[in-house]
Amino acid sequence: MKGASTTLRSAFSFCVQQVRTYDYHHYLCLLELPPDMRKAAFALRAFNVETSKAMDVSSDPRIGLMRLLWWQEAIDKIYSSKSIEQPVAQALASVISDHKTSKGWLKRSVEARINDARRDPNDIPNSISELEKYAEDTVSTLLYTTLQSGGIRSTAADHAASHIGKASGLLLLLGSLPYHASKSRQGSYIPIEVALKHGLLVKEGGGSYVQLESREGSLSDAVFEMASVANAHLEKARQLAGTVPVEARPVLLPSVPAQVLLDTLRKVEFNVFDPRLSRGILGVPPLWYQMKVKWHSWRRKY
Repeated sequence: MKGASTTLRSAFSFCVQQVRTYDYHHYLCLLELPPDMRKAAFALRAFNVETSKAMDVSSDPRIGLMRLLWWQEAIDKIYSSKSIEQPVAQALASVISDHKTSKGWLKRSVEARINDARRDPNDIPNSISELEKYAEDTVSTLLYTTLQSGGIRSTAADHAASHIGKASGLLLLLGSLPYHASKSRQGSYIPIEVALKHGLLVKEGGGSYVQLESREGSLSDAVFEMASVANAHLEKARQLAGTVPVEARPVLLPSVPAQVLLDTLRKVEFNVFDPRLSRGILGVPPLWYQMKVKWHSWRRKY
């Protein structure tokens, strides 16, 4: 038993390190959670780190897809009480056992990433609503499971989590546009309806792609349009604040990094290639960001 408990402690420590290394702005948010919720939140966020970076660990996309398929199978094994020798999976299994976390949300998250990984680079989403669904499937579900693991049952909290997840996911996709452009995925996260409106859609050889090389106003206008949708979601989430239970509000702190990224985009006039976006934490000094998270936590706001 002692060996099992040491292994589990190591697994949770590994989760904390993964989040600290690859998702630092959310790591600081999770530190504000009550101690009894923190372990589950770190395990769930580490699971998100594993699946979100799966496609970036190798230049061969097939390797990334195999990792995602492994996680899809791992979730089935965890819910069948089969042991897996992987630290994040071990921590996740412990959380699921203790809190009866819904399998559907975890499956939905990894399946959305699998579908995205299988998408041809020239297969561009048609509308912003498609990207909103992807954001809900991959980010909102993370907040739902964290609320559930904390024993919080609140329709208002779930609605707020839905909006914050959509906003966070959309802004994350916008922030990653330069990276995906460098990987020859072009502007695959700018939907056709937006690209057409702003003259960014290029038809070539029977296919289409979104042109990101132009640093002119048209790209910034497209980014502004998508960021405005994210902003509307953040506003809707805050409008629900009065009906969200106090104990749920720390779980919704990821609205803070979403707002910070949105503010930085405004500052650089929605030019996703501006180097100021990659400075500090989401474009702001680390100490300022930490103070902002602490202030919201102290005031029980999100």
